[in-house]
Amino acid sequence: MKLNICHLYPDLLDLYGDRGNILALAARCRWRGIEPVIQQASLGEELNFMEMDILFIGGGSDREQGLLVQDLMRREDQLRGAIENGLVVLSICGGYQMLGNYYQMANGEKIQGLGILDIKTIAGEKRLIGNVVVELDQYGLNYDPDDVRTMKASAHKLRTLVGFENHSGKTYLGEGVRPLGKVLFGHGNNGEDKDEGVRYRNVFGTYLHGPLLPKNPHLADLLLELAIQKRGWKTDLNELDDHLEVLAHEAMLHKLLKQA
Repeated sequence: MKLNICHLYPDLLDLYGDRGNILALAARCRWRGIEPVIQQASLGEELNFMEMDILFIGGGSDREQGLLVQDLMRREDQLRGAIENGLVVLSICGGYQMLGNYYQMANGEKIQGLGILDIKTIAGEKRLIGNVVVELDQYGLNYDPDDVRTMKASAHKLRTLVGFENHSGKTYLGEGVRPLGKVLFGHGNNGEDKDEGVRYRNVFGTYLHGPLLPKNPHLADLLLELAIQKRGWKTDLNELDDHLEVLAHEAMLHKLLKQA
């Protein structure tokens, strides 16, 4: 049993330990007897999004974002088709912004995005920096908003995300997308509406670095579950002993909420 995981632009989008998300996904696969096949792809390299199970796009600077959008534009139709077909995507910070309609810089210039997600990002006057706690809503955790099942693999059933944000862009959600959850501590998408991240089909966008998945094993398992479902495999993820991960998550959670 194999899962194909693509790390897109690892040489250009790897702020604040984003590569750790690939390491976490690969480890949680191996611990369950699933072989992770990791592909690293950068500018100009051939890609087949339809053959991927999970696509990861990390964070980078505004300059890099403009270059990478140009590279992805020539494959936008294939990426959009793969997403509509259930491709699992985790996109962080700059990678999150690129999937939207545009990023408006401080001088008013707009960097056009791929337009796959109905979001827009506008440069703010100050950076939004610090630790974050997000309370996930039901839609953020479940595969389908009409499917009320809970995750089977994560015995701890965590309902929060913890991470670190550092962004000047302020992202606003449009129609047809939902936030991952509500900010309990920190800034989130824009520091105004308490939303953090986005969920559209199997696409997850967020500003949480850190890296995100080692601190939030329940989200890592959700991505793996969705990839397995897309494959049509009649299997569930085995439970793992996540007590250390959960202790680390809860220690950060309690520390930050005391400051809220």
